[in-house]
Amino acid sequence: MVALSGGHTIGQSQCRFFRSRLYNETNIDAAFATSLKANCPRTTSSGNSSLAPLDTTTPNGFDNAYYSNLMSQKGLLHSDQVLINDGRTAGLVRTYSSASAQFNRDFAAAMVRMGNISPLTGAQGQIRLSCSRVN
Repeated sequence: MVALSGGHTIGQSQCRFFRSRLYNETNIDAAFATSLKANCPRTTSSGNSSLAPLDTTTPNGFDNAYYSNLMSQKGLLHSDQVLINDGRTAGLVRTYSSASAQFNRDFAAAMVRMGNISPLTGAQGQIRLSCSRVN
């Protein structure tokens, strides 16, 4: 899961998905939080669709900077930042932050494994038409 989370090296998130982290969590770099708050106000009635890059260092490149950001408490999403704060996953975050080749190999292998998962269909399961809703 740590390797697959590295997919967040590219992409953006809407304010509504990281607002709680900005205003309620303490394990976030103060300058990083301040810069994000400019476009993501505390009130939930505005700024919901404002976007921020998941990787502020190299937002348009696929690399291991995402992991360095986590080590500097600059993970945009709560689910990302907990990877460095959890003893079970912190070691891999540290490894990937300094070993891009290792991250690339592990990410590729994890994507292949995930691609080989056969979804349950028929009476055993369903493929959702919308990820956030049950069909």
